[in-house]
Amino acid sequence: MRRPLRWLWLSLLVVVLDLGSKALASSLLIYGQPVEVLPVFNLTLLHNTGAAFSFLATHDGWQRWLFALLAVGASIGLSIWLTRLKRGEVLLAGSLALIIGGALGNLYDRLVHGYVVDFFSFHWESSYFPAFNLADTAITLGAIGLILETLRDARRPKA
Repeated sequence: MRRPLRWLWLSLLVVVLDLGSKALASSLLIYGQPVEVLPVFNLTLLHNTGAAFSFLATHDGWQRWLFALLAVGASIGLSIWLTRLKRGEVLLAGSLALIIGGALGNLYDRLVHGYVVDFFSFHWESSYFPAFNLADTAITLGAIGLILETLRDARRPKA
């Protein structure tokens, strides 16, 4: 691919939108107090010291550095992968860029605040899906893109 690192602009856009939305949520929402947007969707400011689904959130704080190290390692590894893509691997490049941007957005929160700011909250009656943010959304979309690329690649005839 010609100039694959140009995809890092997408990563930068994700970081800017993520941090901006987190700052806005932190300034406008009261911690833990839901603001109903739709019958199944609230804006609820929460702080997650763990990983996805609050994994390891109840530990003493060592997990902050583990998850920070994982985010740095993943971002470096995915950036190297990005440089090795071939022309036409657009879905793969976009997916990697989304994951890098999401990882860096959450990394900033971990390093600066010691937790990740979450504020999107979906629920059905009294059952709640774990709260998340734009960085988490970018990571999820990037992962879906990687899965689709893998499935598409598996269907291509082998030379």
